[in-house]
Amino acid sequence: MPDEDEWGPGIFSAIRKYALQNAVEYNGSGKSGSVLGRLLSEFPELRTNAKELVPMISKQVDEANMLANNHGLDYVKEILEETNPEALNREKQKKRVGLPDLEVNNGKGVILRFAPNPNGPLSIGHSRGVVINSEFAKKYSGKVILRFDDTDTKVKPPLDSAYSMIEEEFEWISGMKPDLVIRASSRMEIYLESAEEMISQGICYVCRCSASEFKELRDSKEACKCRGKKAEESVQEWKMMLSGDIDEGGAVVRVKTDLELPNPALRDWPALRIQHNTHPIVGDRYKVWPLLDFQSAVEDHLQGVTHIVRGKDLMDSTRKQTLLYELLGWDYPETLYWGRVKLLGFGGFSTSSIRKSIEGGDFTGWDDPRLPTVSALRRRGFSPEALREFWIELGLTQKDISIPMESIESKNSKIIDRTSERRSFIESPRELQLVDDGSTDTMGLISIRRHPDIPDMGTREWDLGTGSIFISENDYSEGLVRLKDFADVDIKGDSALIVSKEKTGNLPIIHWVSSNNSTEARMIVPRDSEIDYAEGVIENIEISTGQCLQLERMGFAMVEEISETNRVSLIWLHG
Repeated sequence: MPDEDEWGPGIFSAIRKYALQNAVEYNGSGKSGSVLGRLLSEFPELRTNAKELVPMISKQVDEANMLANNHGLDYVKEILEETNPEALNREKQKKRVGLPDLEVNNGKGVILRFAPNPNGPLSIGHSRGVVINSEFAKKYSGKVILRFDDTDTKVKPPLDSAYSMIEEEFEWISGMKPDLVIRASSRMEIYLESAEEMISQGICYVCRCSASEFKELRDSKEACKCRGKKAEESVQEWKMMLSGDIDEGGAVVRVKTDLELPNPALRDWPALRIQHNTHPIVGDRYKVWPLLDFQSAVEDHLQGVTHIVRGKDLMDSTRKQTLLYELLGWDYPETLYWGRVKLLGFGGFSTSSIRKSIEGGDFTGWDDPRLPTVSALRRRGFSPEALREFWIELGLTQKDISIPMESIESKNSKIIDRTSERRSFIESPRELQLVDDGSTDTMGLISIRRHPDIPDMGTREWDLGTGSIFISENDYSEGLVRLKDFADVDIKGDSALIVSKEKTGNLPIIHWVSSNNSTEARMIVPRDSEIDYAEGVIENIEISTGQCLQLERMGFAMVEEISETNRVSLIWLHG
């Protein structure tokens, strides 16, 4: 069992301090995991030794808990008062809201990158990377690179139209242009030259073993027969790969690492492979393509990237790339991680599966309102500010969490409410004739605020004219009701007798619109995997394409089109 002699008095003292502290905070029921977490926060260089530290930590935690249970918490506090008085005043860790601070080397500017695969435009999940990287760049007056990692021609082949869509969506979400736009496929010569140089230096080698054969050797920490060949032989085989004289699967280039590494995935990991698929941008020019871990590692170094923000599922990528950097004498960027976020209601959509469904006719396109894509959000009327606020507030927690779409909708509502004028939409309209008994002056013009809380937005004028109005068939019932913002009426058959313009009692309030100020309308309403349509009439005072409205009693909607016959097409946003 590791002890003080192996780790040194400093580490041993820290473990004992945190064990006693934990015992006090948790009434003699301290936990080893908590102590380990505090220790690694103080000594991050020990992270690779975490498993080896556990036995000593467990022993100290057991001893601290025994002291607390046998002699009382005050006794443990007295020990801490003598040895580590500051440990008695520890503040419980507060939940971080927002982005953490970056470690920045003096005199070295911050350079980040957002690197999507352009096998389709951006999803809501991608928007997190856009927001986090661009906000860090703004905060530190740094740069952010938009890099298209498009060197996979087989599993995730690029979509030609996605490049321009992603660039536009990046700017829409972040409110800024990327400082540099790179297509990895256009820099293939650089990657291939780098690979050849590494092969000639013995950092990499060409492996001709089958995948199953290599896996068996790797798992048993044994070298394959290709590992010990001379660099000149590997270079010769490399040239055969480039010329197409070796078929797909016949060879890969591997980075030579320590075969005793605990994680098998890190042992002689693959860097480049043969793929003969046609690339939509560069065609059939190349037979050998870099795997993402190699291409990204080389490009990050060439562009001087200082910070990488990625999902915690890519920690192995960090480890692989760090090993390569060490072999080349390069400094690896600071890396920050986030956990997986699942938006409830969208299931397990991926860009590849969405693309397949679109090509199969299940969806109308990337902006189909049922999809969790940035294109769909823009079409429906979401504000990019809502996405920025959502992701910044969530920060970089590594916990996997599930969040309802209503969380983003709530932020969006607060943002667009102040600019969204009110209008009436009457679904399944039924026409009624207003009847005035002559005792009140009710016909003519009525004024209704464009926004109930912002008088400066002005009013909209309704001309009652002939007195023909529309109410929803769902609101129809004979008897007394209140027409919102107008009058109490008594409905009988197809007429509505005006009783009083003043509100006289606790009557049901229904929405309505004058036929002189309305036009036919149709609204798309996405419902999970289906699309519904709301047919009716809409108040048509100063409505324009691209305008976001709040429809009375219904929610927000975007005006998509106004036809030559003045028919209005809308798409529902949210409540």
